[in-house]
Amino acid sequence: MAVTRLEINIDGNDIERLAAFWSAALGYVAHASSGPYRSLVPAPGDDDPAGRPKLILQQVPEPPAGTKNRLHLDLIVGSHFEAEAQRLVGLGATRLTDGVIREAGTAWIVLADPEGNEFCVCGT
Repeated sequence: MAVTRLEINIDGNDIERLAAFWSAALGYVAHASSGPYRSLVPAPGDDDPAGRPKLILQQVPEPPAGTKNRLHLDLIVGSHFEAEAQRLVGLGATRLTDGVIREAGTAWIVLADPEGNEFCVCGT
């Protein structure tokens, strides 16, 4: 059976703060809300909304376990990845690497969202 759609779920203690951050970071808009869940989707007019997954934020009572995510998002932005990392820091992200990591023809900067979930901004 083929996958018809991909959703990504992120746990957090303050999902309203996470929703504001990820909406601004990805250009997504609020889609629905139910109990401990908030969903975000690509904004209307997005060039490829079918290719971009829905983001589900889930309110949880416990803090993150461990020190490294087992799964993380890569935001592929091209050659302007340093400027994008700075923009995301302005939105509330924390930069986790001092410099740029370069490996296998790719470059990236490791950041964390306001809840400490790691993600990378990738370029060339």
